[in-house]
Formats: sequence, C-alpha cells, structure tokens
Amino acid sequence: MATMTRQRTPLLIVFLDLTRFAAQSQRTDDSEIAETLDAYYERVARGVAAAGGTTVKFIGDAALAVFPESAVDAGVRMLLDLKPAVDHFMVERGWDCRLIAKVHFGDVIAGQFGPQGNKHFDVVGRAVNTAAVLETAGVTLSVDAFRQLSGEMRQHFKKHTPPITYIRADDPRPATRRGR
Repeated sequence: MATMTRQRTPLLIVFLDLTRFAAQSQRTDDSEIAETLDAYYERVARGVAAAGGTTVKFIGDAALAVFPESAVDAGVRMLLDLKPAVDHFMVERGWDCRLIAKVHFGDVIAGQFGPQGNKHFDVVGRAVNTAAVLETAGVTLSVDAFRQLSGEMRQHFKKHTPPITYIRADDPRPATRRGR
C-alpha cells in the first residue's frame, strides 16, 4: 500500500487501543512498558500482515491499520482472534489492559504524508475519523464495515444502538458518552 502518489481508495480502517493503559503505565516501570508495548506491536503487525492489511502506525498503545476491500473478512477475522490473544497476554503480564477495536469501511486518501524528506505512508479523511470515534468495549463495526462482511462473518456480530453499530456477539455493550 505504500505508494508515492496519494489516491482515494476504499479501505477497512481499524483503530486498536488498550483500555486502562494510562493508569497501568503510572504504576509500571518504563522498561517493562517498553518491553510490553514492543511485544504488543509485534503481535498486532504480524496479525495485520497475515490478514492482508497494512499497519499504518503505532502511537503509544494505539495502532491504525487498513485492509483492502478484498481482505475485509480476513481483517475482521484477525481482530476476532487478536483480541483474546492480546487480552490473555496482558493478563499473563498482570496488566489490567484489554484490547479494543473500532472498525469502519470507507474512502480514504492514502499515500505519503509528512515533511519534506520524511514522508510516511498514512491514510486521512472523514472515514478515518468515523472509525476513531466509534464507541466500543471490545470489537465494534460501523454499519458500513458490517455491510462489507460475508454472511458467515456477520454471524459473529449483533446490532447495537444508538447509534447503530455492530459489536462482537460476546462483547459487553459499549459505554455511552455523555457531555458531548
């Protein structure tokens, strides 16, 4: 996906994050944080690549990944496998953190962004922002992402309102934001 020219392209956009990471980092030695994050990054990047996606970036405990239209089912299947694996990894380390995933499908502008001489592959646009603000307590899909799934993959999700999203059938309901 890393091309020099920017282009509009439809992608599955995935934001990953660890719950309670800020609180955990306040009571954990910096070297343990670094070691844990590096192992977490390896798991995420390996899973994304194996499912046909691209890890766009990591920032702290968050990751942004994208998948082409042809890999939507594979990307979501990977998330359903990655969540319990990362959650188990965190439990083994004695951390309170759990993986959450926010998933949307839409057009983005993909290409090289950044200052001259230091450009990196990135994706920008309204669809990226839509993914970023989804509410979740586990794995949540927007309506647009859900519609891209095969019938078999849709069986792993149930409708959640308001607003309409699809959450993994065994995930708790997302908390509702207040005061917006």
